[in-house]
Amino acid sequence: MRKSQFSSWVLACCLLPAMALAAPRTWRDNSGKFTLEAELVEADDEQVVLKTAQGRTVKVPRARLSEADRRHLETLDASTSDGPQADAEINAMLAQVCQQTKVPALTAAIVNSDGLVAFGVAGVRKRGTRSPATQRDLWHLGSDTKAMTAALVASLVEQGQLGWDTTLGEIFADDGIDIHPDLQGATVAQLLSHRAGLPANLELKEYLGDDVVALRRRALSELAKAPQSPPGETFSYSNLGYIIVGAIIEKRTGKSWEENIQKVVFAPLEMRSAGFGGLGTVGKVDQPWPHADDGKPVAGNGPKVDNPPVMGPAGRVHCSIQDWSRFIADVLRGVAGGEALLQPASYQRLTTPAGGADYALGWIVTERGWAGGQVLQHSGSNTMNYATVWIAPKRDLAFLACCNQGGDVAAAACDAAVTALISHPLAKER
Repeated sequence: MRKSQFSSWVLACCLLPAMALAAPRTWRDNSGKFTLEAELVEADDEQVVLKTAQGRTVKVPRARLSEADRRHLETLDASTSDGPQADAEINAMLAQVCQQTKVPALTAAIVNSDGLVAFGVAGVRKRGTRSPATQRDLWHLGSDTKAMTAALVASLVEQGQLGWDTTLGEIFADDGIDIHPDLQGATVAQLLSHRAGLPANLELKEYLGDDVVALRRRALSELAKAPQSPPGETFSYSNLGYIIVGAIIEKRTGKSWEENIQKVVFAPLEMRSAGFGGLGTVGKVDQPWPHADDGKPVAGNGPKVDNPPVMGPAGRVHCSIQDWSRFIADVLRGVAGGEALLQPASYQRLTTPAGGADYALGWIVTERGWAGGQVLQHSGSNTMNYATVWIAPKRDLAFLACCNQGGDVAAAACDAAVTALISHPLAKER
């Protein structure tokens, strides 16, 4: 910390009425010259109030903060400005689940078509530390990203830029892409429903780097290989299929999948905390730290501790539980035919499997007695985090849970959290 260079930021030395202190972080000004290690005390539209380890209080105009710090504040705003605060009863339930299953942390929520009903959080960001998981934290969604990618495609279909039955041969007809004859007729819908005959994954070590558009275009070389089964015939879960969908979106729009999903999905739904990749500042326990399936913290954290960026459309979104609830509430509105991001027909298409199957477009479709019939379900994991969602359209309810650990134990912990929420007094039909 360089105190003297921060002297011009100091406008007052009194502690304002405040939120609970956030974990210390290094704050920078927009010139990059001045830094300060401090806790966030309070923030409004005009300024932030920071407190140093020595107890000194500093007011800083928001406009003078670095872009990264302003984004950090937007994340906090998105997580705390709207909706209920964490529910004490749900917090206690989640703490019990953490204790029973030995996972580091959990968050879980009840959602209806109006939005977030109630949520809770318990545990620690990193095993072996005392840093608690908080209601402002972000969580990695893994393959729950797929429903968002499918919604983005639905938007392009509504705009006439794609069709559900548009084929790979049609999309890349004039592109010089070598497509195996048996894959020429594979459709966008078959890619999204894991019925295009593609393998599960790329050889990801061959697709490292940050130029996502170029990498996804290079992934199209996989289409030269014979499919594992004729398109439309067999379900075979394929992250590669969603990467190919990402390349299709990029070809049709001229913008990356990341740019598109932020503009078409995140911005309209006010999912301001939504982003991509691993969580936290490298080396700092300022977000949930990833843990392996044995419950041990992995060696590092931060944006690069995730599957490579090429995997974005298949599973790299993170956000707060509040913002994920915004997306899920929109699905509930859409399947009920209400006002939503997409047209009612699009939600019907997204949630209707091909004949005899149970996987639609980004959603598993099955039935549960507690739901009064049909449920939409999906889970996701990058092996170091886990997230699951259950939507009961007939009850106008959904249940979400996230954990900062991968593997079967984390899956069981999330399922236990959802099971408890299903019988919670706030999970009422409307």
